[in-house]
Amino acid sequence: MLLAFILACYGMTMIILYGKIFDKIRPDWELLKCSLCTGFWVGTFNSFMVDIHLNFFVCGCISAGTTYILDKIIDDFGIIIKKR
Repeated sequence: MLLAFILACYGMTMIILYGKIFDKIRPDWELLKCSLCTGFWVGTFNSFMVDIHLNFFVCGCISAGTTYILDKIIDDFGIIIKKR
C-alpha cells in the first residue's frame, strides 16, 4: 500500500510539474516549480484519498522526500547516468 501511495504521488507530481496538458493553465507559482514542495502537497492531498493509517503531515513528508529523490535520478529517458 505504501509503495502504491509513493508511486501515485510521484506520478501526480510529475504530471502537475511537467505535463504538457497543464502548460496553458499552470500558474507561475514558485510552488509549482519544485518537486519537493509540490510533492508535499500532493502527498497531503492523497492522504485523504486513501486509507493509509498515517496522518496527512507524515504522508506529505513521505511523498515530498521520495518524489524529490525520484525526480533527481529519473528523467524522460530513464535513469540519469552522469559521465565524468
